[in-house]
Amino acid sequence: MKKLSKKQAKELAALARLPDDKIDLSDAPELPNWTGALVGKFYRPIKRPVTVRIDVDILAWLKRSGPGYQTRINALLRHAMHPPRTPNRKNKRA
Repeated sequence: MKKLSKKQAKELAALARLPDDKIDLSDAPELPNWTGALVGKFYRPIKRPVTVRIDVDILAWLKRSGPGYQTRINALLRHAMHPPRTPNRKNKRA
């Protein structure tokens, strides 16, 4: 990350001292509706090459869907790491 110049540092310090109601947001209007927003669109995690031994039948299954089998492996592992949440079911006794 590039270091700030003295002028930039002074401007940021002056902005930080301003109360919220004094900051002009006319060129950055608030977006009240985020339904079309894409979460993580620009997130690119750091990748590290590794060697993994995978059973031949599993590798064949992954490659059968076409190019991108390594991406599918990563997606499967991420899903295992962060399984979808299930709604809490309360025990209902009759």
